[in-house]
Amino acid sequence: MQIESRTTKSRIVRVFAVIAAILLVAGVLLFAFAQHLGPIARGRVVKALKDKYQSDVELKDLQISLFPHLSATGEDLVLRHHGRTDVPPLISIKRFSVETGFLQLFRPTKHIRNLTLTGLELHIPPRQSDDKNGRQKKSGSAEKSSEFVVDSVTADGTKLTILPKKAGKDPLQFDIYRLTLNSVGTDGPMQFIATLKNAKPPGDIHSTGEFGPWSGDDPGLTPVSGKYKFENADLSVFRGISGILSSTGKYNGELGRIEVNGETDTPDFTVRIAGNPIHLKTQFHSIVDGTDGDTLLQPVHAQFLKSAILANGGVTGTEGVKGKTVSLDVVVNQARLQDILRLAIKSSKNPMTGVLSFNTKLVIPPGEEDIADKLKLDGQFGIGAAKFTNLKVQDKVDTLSGRARGDTEDSDAERVVSNLKGRFKLNKGLVTFSKLSFAVPGASVRLDGTYRLRSEALDFHGVVRMEAKLSETTTGFKSFLLKAVDPFFRKKGVGSVIPIKIGGTRDNPSFGLDIGHKKD
Repeated sequence: MQIESRTTKSRIVRVFAVIAAILLVAGVLLFAFAQHLGPIARGRVVKALKDKYQSDVELKDLQISLFPHLSATGEDLVLRHHGRTDVPPLISIKRFSVETGFLQLFRPTKHIRNLTLTGLELHIPPRQSDDKNGRQKKSGSAEKSSEFVVDSVTADGTKLTILPKKAGKDPLQFDIYRLTLNSVGTDGPMQFIATLKNAKPPGDIHSTGEFGPWSGDDPGLTPVSGKYKFENADLSVFRGISGILSSTGKYNGELGRIEVNGETDTPDFTVRIAGNPIHLKTQFHSIVDGTDGDTLLQPVHAQFLKSAILANGGVTGTEGVKGKTVSLDVVVNQARLQDILRLAIKSSKNPMTGVLSFNTKLVIPPGEEDIADKLKLDGQFGIGAAKFTNLKVQDKVDTLSGRARGDTEDSDAERVVSNLKGRFKLNKGLVTFSKLSFAVPGASVRLDGTYRLRSEALDFHGVVRMEAKLSETTTGFKSFLLKAVDPFFRKKGVGSVIPIKIGGTRDNPSFGLDIGHKKD
């Protein structure tokens, strides 16, 4: 029995020894195969990328591993579009890792299960032109089928930069800190899920959509489409305004030109100089030039309280100037005057009511100044059925109306200001009015002057044209004395023309004769 036991043990030992030897030989063979496979795979990868992206390809290192599954890791992959060295590389990757099945190596199209990219940076060159007029080239080559298809790509921390067409302009940059791509390398578009960091206003933009197929001749012509959601954007980073904005929308186009249809919602939008929050909603159609971020707004519809605004224009950059300038043509028809004033006047009660229509050129240049100090306006307005809510001011208007008609008795009749219109310019917080005119029963007023947004100081000069003579605006001995000067204030077609001035502040205006003012 002992002999049989020893014999059995000896056989077992020999079997294990043979198995160990076989495994050792297999391991050596597989290691050698992997070492041999590395240069082959590297050459195949370089050729596939070169054909796919029409670029010169540099790959510092590629290592193949067969255990516990087929995988590969690489470092410092660089693609230069058409071999260009005058711009940053089209694609650069610090490190990548690949996982797939062993059998995939023997199929015509190699399917890669997972690809992880670290330190991915993309620099999209500006569109090329066919002629001196700047007409854009169209991609002349069909999308080439790829030898490799990747089921899923993870590329968190990606940086996308679209280079400008004009020297001196800032590139358009995106920090994509979460990015997943599916079906990469197929003849059709790839699907993506991305989260972008927005710098100003700060917040995360979540987007899903399709990208591709890749345009090898001109990457800027690569199609892109999808939808986005932007929430909890704090507008207080822009000096002079505040509010929490959210936005949703859809986009489509090419990397170099993207059309966006979206809407925004800001429940507590506030211009700080006024301090009155309003619920602001907008709907917009925009065209984004992907080469420099310039944006055309065609149009923007805005609603707040019971009024609406229509704007067309753009957000564009200027060579040599940091930041972008907002330039809009703004039109308002039949809005409530009190709604508009709520944005600009720091009072819980509006000074006037009425129906407002106006058009203006609006410009907000770049810079860190408060918006009230850098906002520029140049336009004209008209107000119907205007009435002052300040009783002191309205009483003076009512008195003016009565006296202008020769009615010296107090009257309870409600009088409104009609035909209030004029031109205005706003620059550095100072509003300059010209040809400001309005009428009340018995009189018309024409003024020129200024209003300061911050101090609310008034400085107006002009004339009042009245139906009555100056002596008819009062009674008793004053009336008798004023008869002597009636001829000096007479003008053909009216009872009298009186030069006036308005000073003080919006809450406490002062009215008086302006003796030095030249009557027109």
